[in-house]
Order: sequence, then structure tokens, then C-alpha cells
Amino acid sequence: MLANHEFAGLYVSFTATTAASTLSGYALGTLVQVQTSSPLLTALSMYAGTLATVLGALTLMSIADTARPRRVLLALQGLSLATVAAQAVPGLPLPVRFGLLLITGFFASLGTGARLGLLSEVVPANRYALARSLMNITSGGTAVIGFTVAAFLLRFLDPDQVFLISAALVGAGLLATAVSVREHSVRLTRRPGLARTWATNAALMRQADQRVLLVNLWVPNGLIVGCEALFLSYDSTHAGLLLAAGAGGMLAGDLTVGRFLTAPQRARWALGLRVLLAAPFLVFALHPPLVVGVVAVFCASVGYAATLPLQEKLLAVTAQGVRGQVQGVESAGRMTWQGLGAGIAGVLAQGLGPAVAIAVAAGISLMITFGTAGRVRRLGNGASQATS
Repeated sequence: MLANHEFAGLYVSFTATTAASTLSGYALGTLVQVQTSSPLLTALSMYAGTLATVLGALTLMSIADTARPRRVLLALQGLSLATVAAQAVPGLPLPVRFGLLLITGFFASLGTGARLGLLSEVVPANRYALARSLMNITSGGTAVIGFTVAAFLLRFLDPDQVFLISAALVGAGLLATAVSVREHSVRLTRRPGLARTWATNAALMRQADQRVLLVNLWVPNGLIVGCEALFLSYDSTHAGLLLAAGAGGMLAGDLTVGRFLTAPQRARWALGLRVLLAAPFLVFALHPPLVVGVVAVFCASVGYAATLPLQEKLLAVTAQGVRGQVQGVESAGRMTWQGLGAGIAGVLAQGLGPAVAIAVAAGISLMITFGTAGRVRRLGNGASQATS
């Protein structure tokens, strides 16, 4: 895969951007936890930006298929560089920091749509799942390193200095895109705009098959991310270890499911992986020893690999001309539900405490998974065959 020059550029850019997001998110979460001691605000500080992604998906996402994707991606990476660098200003009020998060999140969905639209063009169709798997594996591995490094750096540096390191990483990702990715043709010739975005999104949500796939890609994952957003409030001393364990489990799951299973096998394992994603978090209601908690988080995070078969099914039922927008909507909805999950878990933690809130959010995730399992299973046969 990395022998493909354009994919290598997208991959390096994605890796640098993910590393920057991990460092800056942990730095901001630590800063808010110290200043407010609020589980809700701390959780939202790590994922509030994702709430704004749905606004970008509802208003601008058609640009992912109707504008020059390389040009769009470079412009948005430049904007991300500016907002991350602004977080490094010492003494910045918390409302301003949250405002910067929302600006970044608003345009993040468009950036993801442009990146994934390019990805579907620079790699052959039969390599798409492998490419997504490699990027997911890298995301998990980068997060393992990022959370560990962030926790280490914050013992010696101020959060503002960690933000500067994050900005440098965003700049490196911008440079990688600029020197390696060529411009591609516009997939649709219609003029981009709000009406076009809404029309495609409305058509997408009217399709029952696509709708149930999106629910399963968004809601259970978002609630489990909400569980992870409570780690700083649950155990601020070892939160970095718990987050790293989660990222390590995600890496292991994506590596195994993406590399060693065929598309039909991935479809058969999808339900089991979604159950695994939530069930181990129930143990947190018992305030387990640290080692038990770390193992539970690692095992649960293997279940994030369920997104791969679900993404394959969504791609199989999506028309070629709108794949950039649809994939952007899927990613934006997933990110938005990460923010909503953090908010839901934070509200629960305010009344129940972080440990019980983690277990309750995991229980809700399981209920949604089991409630839609029959429909996803029936859809899976045709979709997986089409992908194969």
C-alpha cells in the first residue's frame, strides 16, 4: 500500500494529524480538569469539537465531491494549523478554547470527506478495506503513543507548550499532502452548495439499509467513547494508561479484522465485535483494580473493528458519484456521536459518579446493538457479497 506515492502522502498526513489531535485533546482535557474539576466539562473538552462536525456535514459536505479535493484538503489543513496554534496562547479563556474546538470540528467533516474521497480514487476498489484498515490501525497505534507521550510531556511542560508541538505536527501533515498528492477530477460537476448537500443527505437517510448502518456506526461507538472521556475524572493519575490501553485494543482489532479476515468473515463477526465493544465496560461499576480495568478497556476496544465490515456494507450500497459525501457524513456522524457520547456520559457522571456512568453508557450501547442486530444481519449477506 505504501508503495503508492499518493496513498503514502495521505497516510503520513493522516498520521501526523491524528498525533496532533491526540496530544492537543489530552492537553486540553488536563487543563480543564485542573481548572474546573468537572467530569462533564472535562469530557466535553476532549470531544466537544466533534459535536460541530454534524453542522459541517449538513451544510458543506457536497464540496467533498464537487470541488477539487486536494485544494480543499490543503485549505482545511491550513485552518486546522491556525486553530491548534491559537490554543497555545497562554491564559486563553476556556470559552475561547471551546470556540476554537467548534470551528475545527465544523470543518473537520469536510476534510474527512475530501480525504476519503481521494482515498477511494488513489487505491483500487479491492484494496479499499485494506487501506481503511491500515489507517485505522495507525490511528490506534498513534493514539497509544500519543496518550502516553502526552501524559509524560505534561509532567514537564505546560499544556500551552504541548499545543505548540501539536501545531508542528499539523504543519508536517499539511506539507506531506502538498508534496505527494496530485489533484484529481471532480466526481460531480454540479455546483456545490447547501441545497446539494441537503438533497444528498436526505436521499441517504431515506434509504432504510443505509440508515440502520449509520445508526450502528454512530451510536454504540459514541457511547463507548463517552466512557473513555470519563477516564480523567475516574482516575486522573492513570487516565493516560487507560486511554493507551483503549488505543492498543483498537489497533489490535483493526489489524486482525482488516488484515486476516475476508469480507464475508468480517460480516459474520460484526455483531460479536459490537457486543465486545461495550460488555467489558460494565465491570467499572464494581471499581475494579487498575490491572483489571486496563485489560477490560483493551479487550473492549478490539470491538471498534466492527466499523470495518459496516463501512464496507455502506460503501457497497452507495453510488460512486456521492461516495465522498456519504463517507464524510458517516465519519462526521461518528465523530458527532463521540461528542454526544461524551456529553451523555458526563451528565451521568455528574449524578452517578464516573464509575457507574461508564457502566450505564456501556449498557445503553449494548441495548442498541442487540435491538438492531437482526436488521444488520439480514443486510450483511447482500452487502458483503457485493463488496467481495
